[in-house]
Amino acid sequence: MAQVLRRLPKVEDARALVGHETRDDAAVYRLSPTEAIVETVDFFTPVVDDPYWFGRIAAANAFSDIWAMGGRPIFALNLVAFPVGKLPMEVLAEILRGGSETAALVGAPILGGHSIDDPEPKYGMAVTGLVHPDRILRNVGARPGDQLLLTKPLGSGILTTAIKRGTATPEQIAGVTAVMAELNRAAGEVLAASGAVSALTDVTGFGLLGHAWEMAEGSKVVLHLDASAVPVQPDAVMLAERDVVPGGSKANLAWVSPHVRFDAEVSLPLRVVFADAQTNGGLLAAVHPDRFPTVMRLLADRGVAAVHIGEVRKSSESAVPDVESAVPDVASDVASDVASPDAPPPPPSIHVSAGTPSRTRGSHP
Repeated sequence: MAQVLRRLPKVEDARALVGHETRDDAAVYRLSPTEAIVETVDFFTPVVDDPYWFGRIAAANAFSDIWAMGGRPIFALNLVAFPVGKLPMEVLAEILRGGSETAALVGAPILGGHSIDDPEPKYGMAVTGLVHPDRILRNVGARPGDQLLLTKPLGSGILTTAIKRGTATPEQIAGVTAVMAELNRAAGEVLAASGAVSALTDVTGFGLLGHAWEMAEGSKVVLHLDASAVPVQPDAVMLAERDVVPGGSKANLAWVSPHVRFDAEVSLPLRVVFADAQTNGGLLAAVHPDRFPTVMRLLADRGVAAVHIGEVRKSSESAVPDVESAVPDVASDVASDVASPDAPPPPPSIHVSAGTPSRTRGSHP
């Protein structure tokens, strides 16, 4: 998609504050000196078998992009693709009920939408929000010294693959469904109000490593992640060891591996989990070191189980040789498509350590 977007003409409009140039979570368009529209759209095929929970999850995923930009959702439109005549309309009713209940929890009404007859069900939303132009939170801007937090555990892509293969246990299904349906509202509101966030994004289709690379690359820094601290859903690593992994997650790892320095002790299954494509994953935030303890406390007060997973460093601090990193065979063809074998490897933008990195909590320069 990046190759396609590069061919599009650059938008020349001073009111367009955020477009697709930095792969951000939503578009932002200034209406006035104190108000801007945040706009996003997202839809996908079912990730769980229960249509109600599919609706809940898809809607929560769409709303998440607004909070990831520091905004406040104000209304949404449904996007529906459904095989009319092949599935009972009661299934569609349950999907829409789930979406409606998520919107009610958000406090943003659904004011309409669009539907088509399609062989495979798909559901999502276009969501409109508001943000002050001076308070937009973006996926770039992380600064050396910032501390990194993540608000949800990884592994939903792997666990939903187990659901699709019919091998997931009831406990696994209930656990991953709860994580995916959980709103990022409380986390987003705390982070937006804190004034301490340098960069923010939600972890979705590119996995933790993919979205972390976007933050590192756009900010011209290196993100150091502590593998032992990153939260992971129960059984996700075990399933990855058994190759219960979606093709997209394997492709993510192949794509991002040239930009990552892994400590040799970080196992291949854990690397796969870190690249696992998430549905309505948590928020990844780079937070000012002096304000970090307060932000973590405020998140806990709102019931958000945020975890300290690493820190931001200057890019020169990781100018060290890459360790050899294995990539699943299924993904090797993808890797060869995105990088010439004769090209020199890019300097790593992410370091995944097996232990806890030194966290100086020093002030920004």
